[in-house]
Amino acid sequence: MKLFTIGFTKSSAENFFSRIRNSGAKKLLDVRLNNISQLAGFAKRDDLQYFLREICHIPYQHEPRLAPTQQMLDEYKKKRGAWEDYEKRFLGSMAERHIEEIDKAAVEDACLLCSEDKPHHCHRRLVAEYLREKWGDIEIVHL
Repeated sequence: MKLFTIGFTKSSAENFFSRIRNSGAKKLLDVRLNNISQLAGFAKRDDLQYFLREICHIPYQHEPRLAPTQQMLDEYKKKRGAWEDYEKRFLGSMAERHIEEIDKAAVEDACLLCSEDKPHHCHRRLVAEYLREKWGDIEIVHL
């Protein structure tokens, strides 16, 4: 199984949608908690759904149970918390939610979306790695 990840920050719409279209991803799973912010530009929920359908010919799905809580986000971003603390809390949250029980077909060949431009300090990477640990044979491709 392949699992792609992508962030939209610091990317033009052309670059963003080209990466998705050329990847072979079959759907996009939005793992952001907030997907309608004006700060998201072309990646606001309704616009993104339209662009994915028209440009990439793939469906959009919002999957908030794969997102951090607002409290986690605030402590990490607004209060400038340590990445290590955020990572530990988010990993614990995924375990409590039993995200590994999500339908594998819903995730297979999907692209996980969040805002961070790089996966290093991003929860989409943590989601992908957590599922690989629980399920086994997953190839993670960061776009």
